[in-house]
Amino acid sequence: MGLGAIDLNLLVALEALLEEKNVTHAGVRLSTSQSAMSGSLARLRRHFNDELLVRVGREYELTPLAERLLPVVQASLHKAEEALSLTRHFDPQRSRQRFSVVMSDYVMSVFVEPLLRVIAQEAPGVRLDFHPIVDGQLETETHLRCHDLMIVPLGYQLPGVSEAVMHDRFVCLVDPDSPRLQDGRLGLRDLAEMPHAACAIGKSHTPADRQLETLGITPRVQVSTPGFSVLPFLVSGTDLVALVPERLARRYEGFARCAVVPTPFPDVPLVEAMYWHHNRHADPAHRWLRETVRRVGASLDEPAPGEIAGADASHDEDAFPELPVAS
Repeated sequence: MGLGAIDLNLLVALEALLEEKNVTHAGVRLSTSQSAMSGSLARLRRHFNDELLVRVGREYELTPLAERLLPVVQASLHKAEEALSLTRHFDPQRSRQRFSVVMSDYVMSVFVEPLLRVIAQEAPGVRLDFHPIVDGQLETETHLRCHDLMIVPLGYQLPGVSEAVMHDRFVCLVDPDSPRLQDGRLGLRDLAEMPHAACAIGKSHTPADRQLETLGITPRVQVSTPGFSVLPFLVSGTDLVALVPERLARRYEGFARCAVVPTPFPDVPLVEAMYWHHNRHADPAHRWLRETVRRVGASLDEPAPGEIAGADASHDEDAFPELPVAS
């Protein structure tokens, strides 16, 4: 059936109905009466020859077809909004643009809050949809085409355009009562002998992992997780050690009982970059988004002198600044 055979406004109603799973709530969201929304649901049911919403007890649930339809409808309306909002100029104060951004749980933990503060002040009508990194997403350009930005560690051979936005360094997390701690520090032998809790996103390795390999150390990974955020809680009360970005470690100090200590090797910079597809490069709205991300990264990326050591730092213990141990 062609596009002319159905009122495209029904797609808006369909998205609201499938997301809200409630006729009344969908009507309120679209400023439409319950009877009008019920009429839209009836037309959609006839079109798809499917109930779409079925009552289970006092609630409604999506049918299997509706479950498959929802992400397709969301993506389609996103693209339609992009097409209709494209102009030679972009006014963030008036825009209701919707952006899709992929990032790791680490970036979500340290970057999203200051980004949302800027968005709320400069572009209150703009909507940001954040998505986690999934396995295989960093190996092809397919996902780069589907999202406005991907914020991931610099170095992935994604075919789009990239720009560094934030720097960090790795630290070690251990239980504060670990017998391995000597004057608030760990040695290379400790990292070689201790069981590790590690973050594994697809086939990628962190810069800290690669540094250990360079030093001839193969971590004995006992626990693996798809993100960094849970690692502080896994370390607490165990004999595990984890290598995590310092900004994330500091953010979780007050929630998880763990010690934050320097790595026993020269600081390995972690550089987070934003990637985007070439076809978005000249879009005024996308340029504004990139500039906003750039400014937020710069505001975070103002370490005190010597906070992130250079790659040529020595292996002597004096090369590391003192880091207080959490208790």
